[in-house]
Amino acid sequence: MVKVVAEGRDGVLSRAVAILRALAAAGPEGLRLSDIADAAGLPKPTALRFLRNLQGEGLVEDGPSGRSYRLGLDLFCLAARAGNPSNLRDLGRPAMLRVAAAFEDTVFLLVRSGYDAVLIDRSEGVLPVRSLTGDIGGKVPLGLGQGSTAILASLPAGEQEEVVRHNLSLIRERGGLDEAALRAALLDTARKGYCDVANGLIPGSSGLAVPIRDRTGQVVAALSIGTTLERLTPERRAAMAEMLQREAAAIGDASNPFDPALRRPGASLQGSG
Repeated sequence: MVKVVAEGRDGVLSRAVAILRALAAAGPEGLRLSDIADAAGLPKPTALRFLRNLQGEGLVEDGPSGRSYRLGLDLFCLAARAGNPSNLRDLGRPAMLRVAAAFEDTVFLLVRSGYDAVLIDRSEGVLPVRSLTGDIGGKVPLGLGQGSTAILASLPAGEQEEVVRHNLSLIRERGGLDEAALRAALLDTARKGYCDVANGLIPGSSGLAVPIRDRTGQVVAALSIGTTLERLTPERRAAMAEMLQREAAAIGDASNPFDPALRRPGASLQGSG
């Protein structure tokens, strides 16, 4: 592992920054104490002391395994204020209004939250459309519905497999696709770049969704249209896919990877009407 602090650099701040840089390079899974100490060029007891202080300030938190450390939400909040001040919901709203106006169908914005997709905004079309997520703040397992399937299909293979194994029973309990059909849908979505699988969960309804990637290339959200089977003609399908992909790319390019809503979707719902 490459050390992120050169020998001879002293000072409390330099050591703390070295730890933060090591954790930033590690990603969401974080690092174990021994790896952090090695990367920062510190003895393990010293690294542990710094980690505990950084945890106390909210800049570091326990990793998902409980035996590792990763960057904390407060650090992301600080970075968000220093970068693009708009969160994903703010960025997505104009795009949703444009898509809803173009097709007169309901548009949804969902973000990933662990094994789920959470609805953080919607723009109503002319016809009322039911949603698997219900109201804003509702969630579905990844793989249930077009939006969450678009996210799942865009994840790295190993991560996708973990989610499928975790969510499969939940999807079946809610009347979703069986394993063979789900895997076929994921392959189809990855090939086309959008999901238009009609799962029949809401009679007469259909939809189309595309993934949204942040500026680091990580899939974090989906932009989705809810419509009826009759309205999803081949011509409209092609036009919807093209516009959604264009709008999703623009949202992703403007997004802030440090947006707290991408780590904790509920943060984007505070103060929403």
